[in-house]
Amino acid sequence: MTIYDELVARGLIAQVTDEPEIRELINNGKATFYIGFDPTADSLHVGHFMALCLMKRLQMAGNRPIALLGGGTGYIGDPSGRSDMRSMMSPEQIQHNCGCFKKQMSRFIEFGEGKAMMLNNADWLLGLNYIELLREAGACFSVNNMLRAECYKQRMEKGLSFLEFNYMIMQSYDFYHLFKEYGCNMQFGGDDQWSNMLGGTELIRRKLGKDAYAMTITLLLNSEGKKMGKTASGAVWLDPDKTSPYDFYQYWRNIDDADVLKCIRMLTFLPLEEIDKMDSWEGSRLNTAKEILAFELTKLVHGDEEAEKAQSAARAIFMGGGSHENMPSTALDAGDFSDGAIGVLDMMVKAGLASSKGEARRLVIQGGVSINDQKITDPQHTLSADDFKDEVILKKGKRFITNSHYKNRTVCGAFDPDIRFCFNFFLFCFYRLFCLC
Repeated sequence: MTIYDELVARGLIAQVTDEPEIRELINNGKATFYIGFDPTADSLHVGHFMALCLMKRLQMAGNRPIALLGGGTGYIGDPSGRSDMRSMMSPEQIQHNCGCFKKQMSRFIEFGEGKAMMLNNADWLLGLNYIELLREAGACFSVNNMLRAECYKQRMEKGLSFLEFNYMIMQSYDFYHLFKEYGCNMQFGGDDQWSNMLGGTELIRRKLGKDAYAMTITLLLNSEGKKMGKTASGAVWLDPDKTSPYDFYQYWRNIDDADVLKCIRMLTFLPLEEIDKMDSWEGSRLNTAKEILAFELTKLVHGDEEAEKAQSAARAIFMGGGSHENMPSTALDAGDFSDGAIGVLDMMVKAGLASSKGEARRLVIQGGVSINDQKITDPQHTLSADDFKDEVILKKGKRFITNSHYKNRTVCGAFDPDIRFCFNFFLFCFYRLFCLC
């Protein structure tokens, strides 16, 4: 099977400009392609994951990737998929975020002489003279066609700023520049980038009289048609300091049954023959498939060791096996105690089981909270520092399996595989940490 056929079989390709030419280029390792990453945060997230995996697949097939950091386009902000204008970032923020991206991308793509390149469009966009740009590129764009682009249409009702209106021209200019200077003949991106990518191929055709190609990647949507990679607390990040390897593992471990095989096919590097055998899996075997998905993706992002730790921690909580050593933790210190005691509501907020004491109160009243397997229904319930001489297990939700024989640990944060967004939090604090009179 060719690499192009594999991309089709995995459901990764959404739209292409010239399929025969694109198939020929990537199957024979002749594509020099780029994907752009605007530095809108200090970490990449799951929304970038498919693009990184695609770059890895194509590099393995002999093609040359260009990871383009949007140090210039980040000054404008892509309106695609947005209902309002992005917050303006300072030059310092943009530069910092670009630096964070570089480190994360290196886990997926091999950079170096004759290998992948990493470029920053600030190097050519920030030095452009506005009048010069209007003469060179502006004449090649039809405002009527731009307004028909999906990325702009959805913003017209609320208002599209002139700043954002220029984004398509900037992205198109990137492709034009990369084509001239680096022989970049293809651009890949999310399916919501289609209009911007066509702008680039058209600019190259009109300015240079040559052909360039574009291919969009299928957006990662769940069975309800919503973008994946979001939780109640926000985005699922690739930075372990923003989303721990354990929480990253648990996100994939808890996706809907209807999505698991699709995600295995699209996101993992498991052989298609092996994945095809899973198509008939049902019931409890889908939980096995979810473990496979979660482990493989955590391994890709965080490495084998962290994937092993995350899986071991999850099994320790939910199946009574594995090592408790690797469970995520939340520590209490003397400052969390008032007059030698801490209330259950404060504990829940501290551990992240509730976003506020009001939410925690409702959970307690509704009978969804327990301490050491004893249901707590009084919102005024407190624990003294003496109670932490032994293990204290704080739970939100139902159906949790715990092991009370483990001590000297502070552990929190797990999803129940059968009850979405239920958490199991283990809290233990050394007695010697507290100032007792």
